[in-house]
Amino acid sequence: ISGYSLVVQARDSGTPPLSSSVTVNVDISDVNDNSPVFTPANYTAVIQENKPVGTSILQLVVTDKDSFHNGPPFTFTILTGNEEEEFTLDPHGVLRSAVIFKHMVSTEYVLCVQAKDSGKPQQVSHTYIQVRVIEESIHKPTAIPLEIFIVTMEDDFPGGVIGKIHATDQDVYDVLTYTLKSEQKSLFKVNSHDGKIIALGGLDNGKYVLNVSVSDGRFQVPIDVVVHVEQLLQEMLQNTVTIRFENVSPEDFVGLHMHGFRRTLRNAVLSQKQDSLHIISIQPVAGSSQLDMLFAVQMHSGGFYKPAYLIQKLTNARRHLENVIRISAIVEKNCSGLDCQEQHCEQSLSIDSHSLMTYSTARISFVCPRFYRNVRCMC
Repeated sequence: ISGYSLVVQARDSGTPPLSSSVTVNVDISDVNDNSPVFTPANYTAVIQENKPVGTSILQLVVTDKDSFHNGPPFTFTILTGNEEEEFTLDPHGVLRSAVIFKHMVSTEYVLCVQAKDSGKPQQVSHTYIQVRVIEESIHKPTAIPLEIFIVTMEDDFPGGVIGKIHATDQDVYDVLTYTLKSEQKSLFKVNSHDGKIIALGGLDNGKYVLNVSVSDGRFQVPIDVVVHVEQLLQEMLQNTVTIRFENVSPEDFVGLHMHGFRRTLRNAVLSQKQDSLHIISIQPVAGSSQLDMLFAVQMHSGGFYKPAYLIQKLTNARRHLENVIRISAIVEKNCSGLDCQEQHCEQSLSIDSHSLMTYSTARISFVCPRFYRNVRCMC
């Protein structure tokens, strides 16, 4: 308990007795009676041979139960095991290499490290660090090529995470880092630690080939990353049809079915080879395991096929489509629950281009805007 607040009353012996009160605050000063605590109590670390001087080996974690002025900053000292000065320990508790280690020279070092707090008198504690020197990397990293599809409204892409590179390395202790060539950093970024790809705002329509590589510190391997950006036209939204799938997640659809279904769908609905199929969005149906895919078909001449025509084509080809994935329904209008009686139901579709959904798998990523259906009775 760091303090107490007391109310003290003084009362005299007169008739009637009179009194008054005063508040007394008692602060409890902290005595430096707790030593720093290492977590864990002792450490094991590895470093590959031939790593450059200054390579980070380990981060020490130290806490102190005393108040802040009796705890950090801590002073770290290597007491034993560093007679040849192979290691350095910075004020933040990071252990680094001071030489280039060779596996043939020595395979193991044991250091005794002391942490001293800032109290008076100072308290100390100790930990032991076992550092193993292992052979340098012998395997190159392997990475899966990634293809990313981005759908956005005209000149209205807000940016964000659009996918993630999946890379592995057979060397157990290798740490992989990802880099992007500097000339592409005005449009994209790659997180150097986890391989996430970030697109900045305002991407134009078209195809982008990213110059990405992954490195284990010794080997550097290029990764094929292709980004396709498609900008939607407002006219598309007035001529959309929705195919609703049964029991499939967005990631499974993107990773397992999208390429095959797109090919089968093109064969089913395109009247001419020059026509264009546009998948506008995919979106889970709330409260169910169903998935909606919104699409439109553009004629070679520039206009769009009407939904009624597309639905007729889809109905005729439904059996072929279901060879790829099970279809729950083909939806043009979604007016269930509305009783319009002598009126008719009108549906409008709106796109929220600033609410992007990213469905990412190891090989393919699909980024699309969220869509909303609005229905109402009209005269």
